[in-house]
Amino acid sequence: MKVDLKDKLVVAISSRALFDLDESHEIFEQKGIEAYCKYQIEHEDEVLPPGSAFPLVRKLLALNKHDPSHPMVEIILLSRNSADTGLRIFNSIQHHDLQITRAAFTGGGSPYEYVSAFGAHLFLSTDPEDVVKALDAGYAAATIMPGASSGQDSNTELRLAFDGDAVLFSDEAERVYKESGLQAFTESEVAYEKTPLSGGPFKNFLAALHRIQAAYPADHAPIRTALVTARAAPAHKRVILTLRAWDIRIDEALFLGGMDKGEFLRTFGADIFFDDQHHHIESASQHVATGHVPHGVANEA
Repeated sequence: MKVDLKDKLVVAISSRALFDLDESHEIFEQKGIEAYCKYQIEHEDEVLPPGSAFPLVRKLLALNKHDPSHPMVEIILLSRNSADTGLRIFNSIQHHDLQITRAAFTGGGSPYEYVSAFGAHLFLSTDPEDVVKALDAGYAAATIMPGASSGQDSNTELRLAFDGDAVLFSDEAERVYKESGLQAFTESEVAYEKTPLSGGPFKNFLAALHRIQAAYPADHAPIRTALVTARAAPAHKRVILTLRAWDIRIDEALFLGGMDKGEFLRTFGADIFFDDQHHHIESASQHVATGHVPHGVANEA
């Protein structure tokens, strides 16, 4: 029987984002692939501790409990391990009772190419190079950064927060700011306020979240989203009209006018926050899990 994942939210995640593989990775770096393989096989019955994205994955899979007969989320494991060394990862998945059944073990090759094959809406990894490749191929992707967890595990509602420019939207407006300054940015956004922004790398992921939200009453949806942006009035209007043109709902919008985002994300209780700029990620990671989106003008060499 043919299996189709098109009606699900599909998230692909690397093994090093899901589990803490620092110890075995250090062996690989210092002693090479043969020593690494031997170590993983010898320790395959030892459970791996959770990695940076583990709490998020658990929250994503918890969404399936709302209707077990029609699970809405599929987590795909993408790993540079071989199937042999990857057995320890699947043993750990089983121990932690994570409903992950599909995986690609690439034996040292970059696994990002399987993002497309699995139809993933989002790819999370600890490898910035793989993330950049996925973004360049047109997929939402982020580098999971070490940092704090929101502490919202007891709440089954999944809370996701996004920066705007270069994440949900293209970097066209941010380029004006970088090249010509705040006044030119503001004047441009007012002049083009009724012209929708082009979609950024996370537009399709947000749309997939919206499809799940739309199946529930607004006050009972299992997913809550927030836009957390450095924009302020009057540059807010183009963002609002863009989301309206896309027919995509966002539950909360915070226009901070350059204020530090960390405390606001803690208040929102984000399970993860996605941003393209390192200084916002550094601030946010003190309060919530974060994903760096190495895309747009802020990440150009």
